[in-house]
This record gives sequence, C-alpha cells and structure tokens, in this order.
Amino acid sequence: MLPVDQAESIILNLVQPLDTQRDVEKVDLLSASGRILATPVTSKLDFPHWDNSAMDGYAVKFTDVKNCSPENPIPLAIIEEIPAGYQPQSHIQTGQTARIFTGAVMPLGADTVVMQEVTQRKGNNVLILESPKNQQEFVRYRGSFYTAGTPLLSPGIILGASEIAVLAALQCPKITVYRRPRVGILSTGNELVTPDQPLQPGQLVDSNQYALAVAVAQTGAEVIRLGIVPDEREILKKTIAGAITTTDFLLSTGGVSVGDYDYIEDILTELGAEIHIHSVAVKPGKPLTVAKFSDTQCVYFGLPGNPVSALVSFWRFVQPALKKLAGVQEAAWRPEFVTARSLQDLHSNGKRETYLWGQLNLGSNGYEFQLAGGSHSSGNLINLAGTTGLAVVPLNETLIAIGESVKVLKIS
Repeated sequence: MLPVDQAESIILNLVQPLDTQRDVEKVDLLSASGRILATPVTSKLDFPHWDNSAMDGYAVKFTDVKNCSPENPIPLAIIEEIPAGYQPQSHIQTGQTARIFTGAVMPLGADTVVMQEVTQRKGNNVLILESPKNQQEFVRYRGSFYTAGTPLLSPGIILGASEIAVLAALQCPKITVYRRPRVGILSTGNELVTPDQPLQPGQLVDSNQYALAVAVAQTGAEVIRLGIVPDEREILKKTIAGAITTTDFLLSTGGVSVGDYDYIEDILTELGAEIHIHSVAVKPGKPLTVAKFSDTQCVYFGLPGNPVSALVSFWRFVQPALKKLAGVQEAAWRPEFVTARSLQDLHSNGKRETYLWGQLNLGSNGYEFQLAGGSHSSGNLINLAGTTGLAVVPLNETLIAIGESVKVLKIS
C-alpha cells in the first residue's frame, strides 16, 4: 500500500492541464459562468472610461473652496447641470460650479466634487459650507481602476458573478475558456440496481453512480454516465475500451479489490494501460486503482464499491486531479486543509491514515470539527449527508482527544 501523500503525488503528476490551443472554446459572456478562463484578458478601455463624479453634488475648483466653512461660506455660480450620460458643455472658471450627479462626466476646469449635503442652493447660486478634505475628493479619474492594455484577468480563474461583471463593463462579449473535461462513470456488480427498480434479496441500489455524477458536475466537468456493468469480463472490457476513447477520466466503482469477480486490473493491462497505484494506506478507501492509457491519455480511477469509500476517495484523490486537468490555477486545485478544534474524541486503529467525516464550522475562535453521529463504517452513507470536512487521524495515531487540534480536509 502506498502512503497517502505518495499516492496524491503520483496522481497529480499523471494529470496535465488541458491544452491552451486545442482544448479551448469561445463562449458568450452569459454562458461563461463557472467556466475556467483559458487565456489572459485585457481590454481596450480604461476604467473608469472618463473622469466622473462619485457623489451627487457640485463640481468645483479646489482653490475656490479650500478655505470655506459654515461661518465663511463660499458662493459659486451654477452654470450647468450634468446628469449621468450627458457630455458637459461648459468649462468651469474661478467662481463657477456645475451641478453634477453620481457617475456623470466631470466638466473641464473642475477638479473636485463637493457633496450636496454640505451646500445650500439659492437659485442659480450655491453656498459651499464645508471645505473638501483634499483636492480631487469624490472624483473617479479615467483609468484609476484599470488602464487599457494592462493584464486584467489571469488564465485558470473560475468565472463567477464578479468576473462576469468586470468583463461586461469592459465590453468583452466573448471569452475563451477551457472545454469541460469529460468524465465517464460506471458501476460494476451483478448485485446493483437503479433507484427506480424494486429491490430483490441481496441486491443493492447503485448510489455511487449518482453521488459521483453530482460530485463531478460540481467541478464543472461533463458527466458521461455509463450505467451498471455486470460482472462479465468481456462486457466490462468492451465498456472500458469504448469509454477511454471519449473521456479524459474514467471512474468505476467496485471490482478493484481481490474478489473472484474483480477483473478490472487485468482488463486495464490488456487494453494497454500502465497501472500506477493498486492500493493506498487510507481508511476508508484502501483499494484504489489508478492507471493511464498512453494511446488516449485517459486516466482511469478504480474506486472502492463501498459508498463512503467511493466518495472519500473522490474528494481526496480525484477532485484535485480533475480541477488540475480543467485548467484551474494551482492554488485552487490543491486539496485545502485547515486546522480545527475537535469537538469529540476521534479514534483510529493507527494502521492507516484515517478520514472521519463531519461538519467543519468557523466559530469565534477558529474552525471547529463536529464528528458525524452514528457508525463510521465505509458502507454507512446515511450519516455522510451534510459532510463539509474530513478530519485526518495520521498513521500510527489512535486518538485525537476532544479539544485538541486536528487537520481537516475542506469539502467543497
């Protein structure tokens, strides 16, 4: 069995990001949500596009109003009103001002905005009752937020609402993103049935297919569900052979331990794969097969059949690799561990690195980990619901006592 860190390193070294030339596509801005930016973005526009007011008030020369006060108000003549979207027609001279609204273009000659709350209007004149703190107060100057032609957004970021807003404001209607990775998912076992089938004695519902499909989709990848494949060697071989030609990753559950019907590693070898991992010193999830096909570049993950083991193995090993493949920046694809205070005793037999599931919460004094109640059997997926963290009990340790610090893998 490989140590967990060594297995992680092997997997991540097997996977390279999608190609920035071959594996990209242009999408409309409203279709880019959740996609991963493939090329640097710059804009031909400054932001703000022109000098504008940050307040409703009066555009003035700072030298006119720098010494005013309620006891010594400065009167100015209003020569123009400038709403947003209007091009000013006047040039502000000494003793003059323009009524201006938030976002409106600053008139020539003015360098400061006095907010309306410290003024008193009298017909076509206004009294300035308070001096601005400094010249250029409440003025947003052209290019002060972003200068045209400079780097704006870097490749590898996931495009969300704020990034889409930036791209829209700077008139980038189409964006180059990585294509979605294609991930095939199959389950093996004659005992498996779909959720809509009535259970017969000895049968099990294939929950893994659904859990992994959702977990894969949450990374932004395209899910290709291959269904349940019976424990028949030739059918399994044909299914895998077809799937590896159309997928980037192929995930299977079951068939990777040492049972009489576990054919997968033999089939992988026959299909030309190099097997890099057979098992990992982790609990749950010891049986883990990882292989790569040289002809197709598809990476195969044979996950355990037990439902908790399958999901824990996905979170710990597959999800980071899938994010790396997708082109996400390294800081975002590496597993994120935090230190938390355990709210219960955490037990392990010490023979393997052990992951215990529960809720990770941010309290007033930092992170806290609440162990899920009930059995922590790899077959008990019931108390897996609501999992937001996996507490790690290291190899050769048998107890992390209540109140002690524990390393926790954040689940996202």
